[in-house]
Amino acid sequence: MGRRLDDAGLERFGAVSAAHVGETAVPGLVALVACGDEVHVEALGTLTIGGPPVERGSLFRIASTTKTITAAATLALVGEGLVELDEPVERLLPELAQPRVLRRMDGPLDDTVPATSPVTARGLLAFTFGFGMAVEILTTPGPWPVVAAAAEAGLATIGPPQPDDFVDPETWIARFGELPLMAQPGERWLYNTGCHVLGVLCARAAGLPFEEVLRTRVLDPLGMRDTTFSNGDLARLATAYQPTPDGLVVWDPPAGQWSRPPAFPDGAAGLLSTADDLLAFARMLLRGGDPVLTADQVRELGLDHLSAEQRAAGSAFLGGRGWGLGTSVVREGPWAGAIGWDGGLGTSFLVHPERDLAVIVLTQRLFDTPQAPAVHTDLQAAALAAVR
Repeated sequence: MGRRLDDAGLERFGAVSAAHVGETAVPGLVALVACGDEVHVEALGTLTIGGPPVERGSLFRIASTTKTITAAATLALVGEGLVELDEPVERLLPELAQPRVLRRMDGPLDDTVPATSPVTARGLLAFTFGFGMAVEILTTPGPWPVVAAAAEAGLATIGPPQPDDFVDPETWIARFGELPLMAQPGERWLYNTGCHVLGVLCARAAGLPFEEVLRTRVLDPLGMRDTTFSNGDLARLATAYQPTPDGLVVWDPPAGQWSRPPAFPDGAAGLLSTADDLLAFARMLLRGGDPVLTADQVRELGLDHLSAEQRAAGSAFLGGRGWGLGTSVVREGPWAGAIGWDGGLGTSFLVHPERDLAVIVLTQRLFDTPQAPAVHTDLQAAALAAVR
């Protein structure tokens, strides 16, 4: 007999969901647990404080959970022969053909050396290609020259997702190519930017805008009709709230940055989605990739591609996990072998192949730290305890 969800465990899952919902805590959430063919959903609270109730089909900004979907689209193009994982990207991105590398990440922009190896799609997926968010950025007073230059160029790649701050993809990659890398390719794990570059790479490989690459390679095959970079149906979209010492404040309203098509379709953190759309994506991963990926690609995606030194350098973001191809990999504990990633605007996505288990938690409360808050970890623990 296959695994199933225990009734008492699901009751506990519901109780944990309810315990976290409140106007000063999490205004609303959709929490989904699926094991095999069984699915249980809790939709609680309100989309906006004092507003309409959350429903199962409500829309949330999934932020960095977008990365794993971008990885799947990239690997689908690999399967079509349009992208090679270990080929230098200069065939499709000549802007990155001869990168320079800063001698020090916080050093002046003109103090550089040549890159000792090329940028590849694998490096972009593994976040080891040489550019992105480092823990030192969070602890150093004042922006580094390269961080300031990226912001001035409209790259919007260091910091939380801000659709309105981006320039268009062709301008983005041209300006990015003018910046030095922060580390030698393959040297460090640096967060986020790899998936921005992948959006441009995939668009050029397929000859389509990146949003069309996602739609044709991942979203339509899986029936993920509500997963988009914007949505004008404001009644379905949660208000995003940022916690402050004085309580929750509105960070982005329904009529805000995700209500209109962005200039740059952000493959790192730009998507809206629903619990059921993410369940379709989770089941694709749990069922060996069909119809998007091969079983070998799913296995490759879920392998930890980092060295111990790279994991240590990225520990502020990874929190003890490893990193595969566009997704984190849990290395130890009861969730060992699970893959998935959190979205700092309030979401989490985790699938456990050994237990045929998926847990999806969507809220509109931004994270206080790079690590997921208790509403996510408590519900993941309750879901795991419900499996029999």
